[in-house]
Amino acid sequence: MDLVKVYLIQSITTAANNLRLNAQQIEVVGLLRETVINSNDLGAELLLMKKTTELSKLAIRLSEIYSFLTQGKVDFVKISEQFREHSRYLIRDLNQFLENVSPKIYKDAFNKINNGHTTAIDVELVDRSNLAGEIMNVNVSKSQENLIVEKRVSPYSSIDFEKKILRPIKSLDDLLKKIPSGEVTENELKEYSEIMKEHASLSSLNGFQVISKMHDIIASALYAIKNDKLLVDKTVIESLRACLIVIVAVVKRKEVDITGYLNRAEEFGNKYFKQKSQV
Repeated sequence: MDLVKVYLIQSITTAANNLRLNAQQIEVVGLLRETVINSNDLGAELLLMKKTTELSKLAIRLSEIYSFLTQGKVDFVKISEQFREHSRYLIRDLNQFLENVSPKIYKDAFNKINNGHTTAIDVELVDRSNLAGEIMNVNVSKSQENLIVEKRVSPYSSIDFEKKILRPIKSLDDLLKKIPSGEVTENELKEYSEIMKEHASLSSLNGFQVISKMHDIIASALYAIKNDKLLVDKTVIESLRACLIVIVAVVKRKEVDITGYLNRAEEFGNKYFKQKSQV
């Protein structure tokens, strides 16, 4: 068995050991482990699971761990610490999953996958999109939105991770919409670029490599726009908004298929920022 599968199975087992499970839930955990063990293409399998309503929430979390192991630079000196973080965050997702999924539901969901009948939500990244509107509605207060004037000197607490990551999203989304008209200042671009860079590091430290990558792309783009090194057009703005939607969908564990947004964001990042700009 390869190391990625071993890591995922041990993460699932560790999370499950922190829960009080009944016989039915133990069986579901067993089915989940078998899925990982027997998969010939785990990345593709997780992608299909993310498109299936019954499995999507947990699949998003497992996909993030999978991406960390296969796409990032794994620091083996810190791997035990990162494993504990992954397992800790997995506890809540696994608990919610097991409360709603029985062995029959799990098997039926995979029958749908095997028969090609998934319940993906097909959406486009446009302003009129109900999905984009729902995801971008982060529901933070005006004082929370005003991150520009906030003193970012307080020590980080893992309990506040979600709140901290989501806090600037709505105001940054508004800023992106104003960039084509030239209604933003260099200072605004610089401030948000620094915030995204800081949150990229924070996400990476907590094992969220996909979220970290999205923040890095936005930080690099804002820095390039500020220095007139990136021509802004509709494609650029839509790609940056795709990064925001991926961040919010993953952090808030939305039961939606974000594959299109993730692909658009990564294609944009690979095209313009393979070598990250220094903010």
